[in-house]
Amino acid sequence: MENLAFKQQLAEYLLKIQAVKLQPNEPFTWASGWQSPIYCDNRKILSHQDVRTYVKNGLCDLINAYFSDVDCIAGVATAGIAHAALVADALNLPMVYVRSSAKSHGLANLIEGELRHGSRVVVIEDTISTGGSSMKAIKDLRHAGAEVIGLMAIFKYGFQVSKDLFHNEGVVVKTLTNYATLLEVAKKQALISENDLESLNLWQESPSSWNN
Repeated sequence: MENLAFKQQLAEYLLKIQAVKLQPNEPFTWASGWQSPIYCDNRKILSHQDVRTYVKNGLCDLINAYFSDVDCIAGVATAGIAHAALVADALNLPMVYVRSSAKSHGLANLIEGELRHGSRVVVIEDTISTGGSSMKAIKDLRHAGAEVIGLMAIFKYGFQVSKDLFHNEGVVVKTLTNYATLLEVAKKQALISENDLESLNLWQESPSSWNN
């Protein structure tokens, strides 16, 4: 399942529907304040049935290959919720989702849905950047008594800080495609130049200090 052809095809889809935009000469500004030559909005996948199904099937295949003993699917709010729901439905599994913060009213839930103590959970995120939001969700699930057996995402940037974080926390991560594959496809399609490619690679190595 985890093959290059699949990763490349998904990268093509993401570029085609503009879920990913590359602008090395007109960078975006992230909420963190980082200047970024790329913007990823995987919410757009939901509006394209063929891509949505491709992603759903890919996530299901990854689960069957690496996390077949899963008891429950957990989505990370908000962008991971819809994909988690699609996967849980396809695999006939329970689903919960993890809020970024507890509700300020009612039961003040942090985890929505019924999470049974000791459940083996696979967490679904849309995009992994620094890994902070994913790791918070994982810790919240662990605190609630779940055993998180894996984290899956549609796309990852491959920052060293996220690799170190998940390694140190013992989290197994699987993604459908990644930054390196995306750049390879974009270069083949002449969407970026050789100079752009160099700048984009430098950004990945040091996103907080990158200057185009």
